[in-house]
Amino acid sequence: GVERDCGLASRWLALAAEAGDPVGQRNLASLYFRGEGVEQNYRRAAELYRAAAEQGDGPAQDMLSWMLLEGEVIEPDIAEARRWALAAAGRGIASAMTRVGMLYHDALGVPRDPAEAVRWWRKAALRGDADGQALLGAACHLGAGVPADAVEAYAWLLRARAGGSALAGRYIDAARGALTADDIAEGERRAALSLEEPAP
Repeated sequence: GVERDCGLASRWLALAAEAGDPVGQRNLASLYFRGEGVEQNYRRAAELYRAAAEQGDGPAQDMLSWMLLEGEVIEPDIAEARRWALAAAGRGIASAMTRVGMLYHDALGVPRDPAEAVRWWRKAALRGDADGQALLGAACHLGAGVPADAVEAYAWLLRARAGGSALAGRYIDAARGALTADDIAEGERRAALSLEEPAP
């Protein structure tokens, strides 16, 4: 109901953040991360995400985990990235579940465990995370950590593509190429089904 004003938003969010409000801290961190209304400052963004994360804010835990894992904007710390990803996943943040799966897939700070990676990707996929769906589809296609299932792979990859995952494009043509016309129709049917909301 008002005009967008990042400068004004940053001033109000700074007051909320200084008062210790985790949502204010997270939202101000986002402005610093993107350089909207304030000068871009990744370290300040990480400090604010950490302050919110320590108060149990799931989206802040997720973003801090990503920043610590990527290591492009702040010093990487795999153990801390895993800790915050698990905390966010415990709060139902699907993208964090996908990240935990990647840690097991890539053996980052944990032993490589394709089945554990698939378990996390399935949790994320069922909650609608498009990258989790793409990675689960790829695992089903390749038979990595789960028995190969070409139709199931195709269905997950279709969901992932519809959800906007760039990862789906890497596998969807190969998955489709392994299917009969009937299999393709079945994969499309499954992809169109509503996902059952998993228990918390």
